[in-house]
Amino acid sequence: MWLNVSVDSKNQMNDKPKENAMTTNANNENLDLGDDLVITKTTRRNTVGGTWVGGTIHGHRFDALVFPEHAENADWEIGDSRISKLWLQRLADKVTVYNWDRGQDLPAADKTAAAIVDFLCAGLAEHTYSK
Repeated sequence: MWLNVSVDSKNQMNDKPKENAMTTNANNENLDLGDDLVITKTTRRNTVGGTWVGGTIHGHRFDALVFPEHAENADWEIGDSRISKLWLQRLADKVTVYNWDRGQDLPAADKTAAAIVDFLCAGLAEHTYSK
């Protein structure tokens, strides 16, 4: 579930943390994702659109390029997520466990990585753009 999302005080987009809650149907009954989600940075790209969002969740670090609208070419975003780039690294060993750059470069290394990707895809754009 998208609940109680923390936003680091270094957030470049807003002076105040976002406190709105969102929910998702992530199909991972064994993982309780979202309680430890921390957005550490949001950087809007003025010239070409989109927002870089970085943070941590469930022992992983991520960077995502998120857009307010769907990609012109549906193959460029992960499913229906409005995310065109997503990098996910496991913090314990610094291994990249997923990478998408307008197409899948590295599939999810395990079920946890897949669950985190699903979770981010289900609500990161809505959280970023408050839609």
